[in-house]
Amino acid sequence: MPVAANGCHLRKGRVCESGRIYLLTAVTCQRQPVFADWRVGRLLVEQLRSAEEAAMVTSMAWVIMPDHLHWLVELQRGSLAELMCRIKSRSSRSIERGRLWQRGYYDRALRRDEDLKDAARYIVMNPIRAGLVTRVGDYPLWDAIWV
Repeated sequence: MPVAANGCHLRKGRVCESGRIYLLTAVTCQRQPVFADWRVGRLLVEQLRSAEEAAMVTSMAWVIMPDHLHWLVELQRGSLAELMCRIKSRSSRSIERGRLWQRGYYDRALRRDEDLKDAARYIVMNPIRAGLVTRVGDYPLWDAIWV
């Protein structure tokens, strides 16, 4: 079974809940390093902020890697599918580049008793683990509420 089809089957029967915290991951089409140019990445940042301003989520931490996004959010209203559809479609339009995203996304619900700061650290340390920078502060496309 193709990977894209598998991703759709993983979500069957799953529900999302307002007030719940989720770690979301979306990947660019064919893993193209679209966001290697930080100016293009800023267009995606605008869409993350727009979703927060629309009271869909509270962003806790995010990092935009060259070929994917990690985003730790508390869902406020709507569904994860609506949120990700909004982010992907609006960022695709603002970046004006054919197909930008792979179909689907990955989500993991976190319990409130899990250490959210550890999840945020994992997210913002991605550029270091990928060898893009040696210090988090040197990478331009990340944020966390604890900083």
